[in-house]
Amino acid sequence: MADALTSSKWGILSGTGAYFMWGLLPIYWKWLDYIPSEEVLAHRIIWSLLFMGFLLTIIGKGPSFLSECKLLVKQPKLLVAMICASLLITCNWFTYIWAVAYDHVVEASLGYYINPLISVLLGVLFLKERLLKLQWAAVCMAAAAVMMLTLMVGAFPYIAISLAISFGLYGLIKKTVQTGALSSVAIESLLTAPIAVSFLLARYGLSSQMFYFNDGISFWLLAGTGVASATPLLLFAAGAKRIPLSMIGFLQYIAPTMMLLLGIFVYKETFTTVHFTAYSFIWVALLLFAFSQWHSKRRKAKKHLPPVTATAPTALSEAGSR
Repeated sequence: MADALTSSKWGILSGTGAYFMWGLLPIYWKWLDYIPSEEVLAHRIIWSLLFMGFLLTIIGKGPSFLSECKLLVKQPKLLVAMICASLLITCNWFTYIWAVAYDHVVEASLGYYINPLISVLLGVLFLKERLLKLQWAAVCMAAAAVMMLTLMVGAFPYIAISLAISFGLYGLIKKTVQTGALSSVAIESLLTAPIAVSFLLARYGLSSQMFYFNDGISFWLLAGTGVASATPLLLFAAGAKRIPLSMIGFLQYIAPTMMLLLGIFVYKETFTTVHFTAYSFIWVALLLFAFSQWHSKRRKAKKHLPPVTATAPTALSEAGSR
């Protein structure tokens, strides 16, 4: 019993640490906002691949990573799915980095708030999952919030919707590709690394400026993007093994909440009464959705039947995308 409690505590600490670090990532991207976002993205891909390769070797996961790569090559459909997932998460990364660099942290946080609801809609559309009335109400409230921002602020929240949809589609595809969390990030980086390297070569040729060797601070900040990407993933993986997915689902809102607070109080971005009202709609929608899930599972448990409602994908396969 004591061992179980200790494991649970470590799981909560690890999961909280992962989302706390993801919530702080805007600070890191702000440090790099003087470098074009597309270059930061290219470096993040390259350094993530190098760091993940080193990490997989150190922890003895190299052979399993190679086995998963061979499996993908032998199964073209899985390879195509993985390529699509890699491109989607690359688009998500770029949108996020660009949003932070150009003072849209608040809107980026909205994207990760509504992502679970977008994921649920994708489940309904593509996986034929069903929603309860309260869950449909939650989705409608989220749509109303987006409409409110569009009409009253005068601008459609493209960044938030782009982040939510790209992340949602990424999770949908990853449901068909069973790879480990660490191997997944390494494979995604491996598949997109040729594009990243080609982009930097086209811009800088073989000049040392490609990796900012003449600017020590920039070089180490860019090199650190690999560590910044992998460390919260490791914490998440450790936490997910020790605590229920329901707890992970609750902890996932730490990151967008921290992003929202950073955007408002640190970076002084606009947050009007309209924004507060729209965000309140989102928060109520998420509470409604969480309550409906809990109530459905409790009712089904009493009948000894499995729940049939759609669930927002907060599983391990989606970790590390921020």
